[in-house]
Amino acid sequence: MDEYEINLNSDQVKGLLTSDEGLKGLVEVVVNQVLDAQMSEHLSASPYERSSNRKGYRNGYRPRQLYTRIGKLVLCVPQSRDGEFSTELFSRFQRSEQALAG
Repeated sequence: MDEYEINLNSDQVKGLLTSDEGLKGLVEVVVNQVLDAQMSEHLSASPYERSSNRKGYRNGYRPRQLYTRIGKLVLCVPQSRDGEFSTELFSRFQRSEQALAG
C-alpha cells in the first residue's frame, strides 16, 4: 500500500466541522492530491523536477465528475503527454462510486 501526504488548510478543516459541504470539499481535496501523487509516481518525478529518471511529462488536467453518496465531486485528473497515465482510484469511464460497491 502506498502512503500519501495530504495537506489541508485551516479553512478546509473548519468547513468540515461547520458546513454541510465540508465533507465533500475535504474528499475533493484529498482525491485531487492523491491523483497528483499517483502522476508523480507514474512519471518518477514531481512537478518541475528535472531528473534522468523521468519517464515522461505532465500535460495539464482534465476535469472529471464523480458521483458519490456525499455528492458530485469535481476532480482534476492529471494527464501525461504520452496518454498512458491511468489512476487506480476509478476506472476510465466510471461516473459513480456504485460501480465500486458491486
